[in-house]
Amino acid sequence: MKTLSYIALLALSTWAASIAWGAAQPGKEYRVGYLSFSPVAEIPSVPRSAFLRAMEKLGYVQGKNMTIEYRSAEGNVDLLPEVVADLIDQKPAVIFAAGTPAALAAKQATRTIPIVMFAADPVVNGIVASLAKPSANITGVSGVQIKLSPKRLEILKEVVPRASRVAVLWSRVHPSHIQELAAIETRAKELGLDLQRFDVTQVEDLQAAFDRISANRPDAMLVMFDYRTLLYRGLIAEFAKKTRLPAMFASRESVDAGGLMSYGPNLAESFARAAIFVDRILNGADPQTLPVEQPTRFELVINRSAARSLGLRISEPLLLRANFLIE
Repeated sequence: MKTLSYIALLALSTWAASIAWGAAQPGKEYRVGYLSFSPVAEIPSVPRSAFLRAMEKLGYVQGKNMTIEYRSAEGNVDLLPEVVADLIDQKPAVIFAAGTPAALAAKQATRTIPIVMFAADPVVNGIVASLAKPSANITGVSGVQIKLSPKRLEILKEVVPRASRVAVLWSRVHPSHIQELAAIETRAKELGLDLQRFDVTQVEDLQAAFDRISANRPDAMLVMFDYRTLLYRGLIAEFAKKTRLPAMFASRESVDAGGLMSYGPNLAESFARAAIFVDRILNGADPQTLPVEQPTRFELVINRSAARSLGLRISEPLLLRANFLIE
């Protein structure tokens, strides 16, 4: 059994980030912008903690030689243009855009301030021209999703072999979701699955989707990666629990919120990697010369407690394949 704690995960992330490219220069003061779609809590989230620890490992310490200007849209995408404009007024040397909406907003707002982003499928979403040559003033870390969703469907079918109908939560305005759905549809046909799509672009769509899913009663649920589904992961996980619906998510955060399982890149590790890009730019690198980094390790996380509450027996081979088991 492979059960690791978040402490071990953050240690791994910090170790990866410790391979410094330049590191902070003695006696110099740095101003870094941190743009987020989600609320920025007083106690840092696990991904933000990983970013801060990686920066500190590279010599950048808040309150000493580094000031971080935090700006958040508080979960309201319409506020992002105003929020990023205010951040730009603070004249940061570099902006870290945490998530696809933040990266898009930062790109639209400035062509001069370097931007380091963590974003899902940045080429498809129109954030960079290509991974090898991002061009302009933005680079960073990609959170691959299109290629991963068919794999998530495979694992879901493995956990619920009797499944024939799967609900899919997606967003019609997410640029890459159309391509992602096409990939899922192809794999679903091969697995003998019928997909039921539920658009959750607006927050009110979420309850409407819950009502329809409850009425139609599919056998399982696949939740596509989006800032909306990530922001409301607790509500989705609770609905799945109440309706005894096995659900596959795209990030560990949803499993920590009570979801059954997830498969995808580790957000904390990706944020730690983003700190290396920030360091390189603070040491004079041109972002358009820094290829966008893709995750090379994907992790399967299984919540055994959630599985027991659903009456599911996870096979031993799948448990052995899991990177993290939550008890």
